[in-house]
Amino acid sequence: MAEQDRPQITLITPPAIDLETFPDRLAAVLDSTDIACVRLALAGKDEDMIQRAADACRLVSHARDVAIVIENHLLMVNRLGLDGVHLTDGARQVRYVRKELGSDAIVGAFCGVTRHDGMNAGEAGADYVAFGPVGATPLGTGEQVEFDLFEWWSQVIEVPVIAEGALTVELIEKFGPVTDFFGVGEEIWLADNPSTALKILMSPLG
Repeated sequence: MAEQDRPQITLITPPAIDLETFPDRLAAVLDSTDIACVRLALAGKDEDMIQRAADACRLVSHARDVAIVIENHLLMVNRLGLDGVHLTDGARQVRYVRKELGSDAIVGAFCGVTRHDGMNAGEAGADYVAFGPVGATPLGTGEQVEFDLFEWWSQVIEVPVIAEGALTVELIEKFGPVTDFFGVGEEIWLADNPSTALKILMSPLG
């Protein structure tokens, strides 16, 4: 696969992170593999915990010139010096968030398995659209994104697209030619060495 055609990686944090150990694990992955963006995908509503986690991950990411976005917490973007926000509810808030954060911020939208929602997000000003899961998972509704959606998107739509959710080596190989990014998270963080796990997962890309 030619260098310019190879999908980039968005690295997705676990929903809960240990501030004693995770920054070092994140740093090791960023040092071992070319990462385009880190996404803070923290569960929970503890504002102090989210701020401390975001600060720690921002320091690691920005030290390596890697952009970092946070899921949904719009007000924390400027407060914490982050690069943008990843919205998990499709196209609904994209236009409003773009207006609030300005043209320089990264605004992305997760649109599940719905092409129409993705198109609306792009038209509303999203910098990228994410679809998933591409792999089989018992979580959520059990729906998976069809390969045809990515194939069509890559031919027709200019807005960059992320493939994510239950990724496998086989799916990386299959979707590599039709996606701009892979969103990788849970697939590597449970491994003893996430950096090695990521290299194995992405090995079909060469």
